[in-house]
Amino acid sequence: MRKAWIVVVAVGGGVALVMLLVVGVYIVAGNLVNGVNGASKKLAKGAVPAAYQPLVQKWGNMCPAINPALLAAQLYQESGFNPKAQSPAQAQGIAQFIPGTWATHGIDGDGDGDRDVWDPNDAIPSAASYDCELASYVKDVPGDATKNMLAAYNAGAYAVIKYGGVPPYKETQNYVKTITTLEQSFAAPVGRVDPSEQAAGAIHYAQEKLGTLYLWGGNGTAEQGGRFDCSGLTKAAYESVGITLPRVANDQYNAGPHPSREELLPGDLVFFSDDLTNSRAIRHVGIYVGGGYMIDAPRPGAVIRFDPIDTPDYFGATRVTEDGAKALPATAGSGANRT
Repeated sequence: MRKAWIVVVAVGGGVALVMLLVVGVYIVAGNLVNGVNGASKKLAKGAVPAAYQPLVQKWGNMCPAINPALLAAQLYQESGFNPKAQSPAQAQGIAQFIPGTWATHGIDGDGDGDRDVWDPNDAIPSAASYDCELASYVKDVPGDATKNMLAAYNAGAYAVIKYGGVPPYKETQNYVKTITTLEQSFAAPVGRVDPSEQAAGAIHYAQEKLGTLYLWGGNGTAEQGGRFDCSGLTKAAYESVGITLPRVANDQYNAGPHPSREELLPGDLVFFSDDLTNSRAIRHVGIYVGGGYMIDAPRPGAVIRFDPIDTPDYFGATRVTEDGAKALPATAGSGANRT
């Protein structure tokens, strides 16, 4: 099947390409095992910035209700790993504690004698400690301990106890689903992950744009002459099949689980960075088409084209899911690169 994809890439046959991709994706799908589950989760490569990974790995194992990937998902959802983040509601730091909560639940995580909400060495341990404290409050409530803890984080422990589980509040139910979905994009998959049902359509869209001149910040609008940059192309390709991705490449990385290089399927997003330890430093994205090639909008002066993915700056891949895309916070990538 890989050889067939290579031939199609060379000849550029539109209908043939899509048909081969559909067949290829679903032949492989029959043999896949969905691997992002289980109580113990390791972090996906580079999903957490290297400066914070040891903290997340250590404190994410503080109690059974949390794990490193879940803690990473919370930090990303709260601040996009920005230690200087401050919300209009005065939530502060990488874990977005409001002053009153910090005063009660902030801990001296690094043992330097102070509790600094702006210092990730204190704020990340405090976030884990607060999660575990909430989990202890609701430990006797029936159901999933992690979901009950997250519900207590959002709605308060009393509401979880009152309703015997996640309360029937839309905001709380959405919060629980968001964090548990994001958790999958920070966890290293165990085994393989399911292919995207929308993959072939996204590739077909991108193939229709081959030869289009690159435009930094391009979203393909009429005013822009239908031109794209790299993440504008991938966003538009998946939007054509009903999945809305964030605008910038490093947030698109969190739109689903991360297959290894050997497990890539057509439609996976592939990412490139000068810092292979930090997904927040990702600077380029393309759509994998098979045979070691992607369709991408590479740089100013170039056109949308097929390019090889096996380069020294290859970072990793994401298998986009609809739930994964919906879970992404709208503002986490405000400082991200866009190429």
